[in-house]
Amino acid sequence: MMTEMTEVAQYMADGNNFYSPYYRHITLNTWATLNEDTIRRRYEAVAWKDVKNAFEHYLTHYNQGRPFILAGFSQGGKSVVELLKTLPEKHRAQLIAAYVLGYKVTPDDVQKAPWIKAAQGATDTGVTICYNSVSDVKYLKSVISAPNVMCINPVNWKTDATPATLHDTITVTLSPEHKVLVLKGFDGSYLPNILNILNVGDYHGIEPWVYSENLRQNIQQRIRAHRQPTK
Repeated sequence: MMTEMTEVAQYMADGNNFYSPYYRHITLNTWATLNEDTIRRRYEAVAWKDVKNAFEHYLTHYNQGRPFILAGFSQGGKSVVELLKTLPEKHRAQLIAAYVLGYKVTPDDVQKAPWIKAAQGATDTGVTICYNSVSDVKYLKSVISAPNVMCINPVNWKTDATPATLHDTITVTLSPEHKVLVLKGFDGSYLPNILNILNVGDYHGIEPWVYSENLRQNIQQRIRAHRQPTK
């Protein structure tokens, strides 16, 4: 985990205070049940307690009233969604943006927390950036990417089907119907098959990495926009 945190910090912590606490994860075998009730029950009993306590510790001891960004990948993306659902109005006003990488925001999530708003471009603030990547929409995975109510293309920051070119060879196109990114020209065969659920037609393992430069730039864009709101 320290290796992953360090690599993420290389683009997320650039010029920022970076807080990334350890917490207990629920196991991959739990996700492999594909049972949302089982996943929710085990997550709330273990991971959520740690995440909630760590965030409260951050607010009490480190935040000092400053604006902040939430970001998480996979199970961490779920943790970001759960934190968003519990944010009181005071802290929602401090939120620059939330990045939910490789996870979903469901209709039930936004019904319970209507302040979870989808990003519409590169510089809006107080919004949620959410995406999942697949080779074809038929590879949507319910436990991480469906049903999903929001998605934005992190290459061109559009929410329509305008294609964007990444690293000169990869075409990234958002499916507005399925709320997922479809990648062409990317060879994900090196990604490890995870219990025959993840990295099988989807590109779950790349979500924090393949768009890292786009995310680095965008984090700075949204910080500047938050500092200088449109009058």
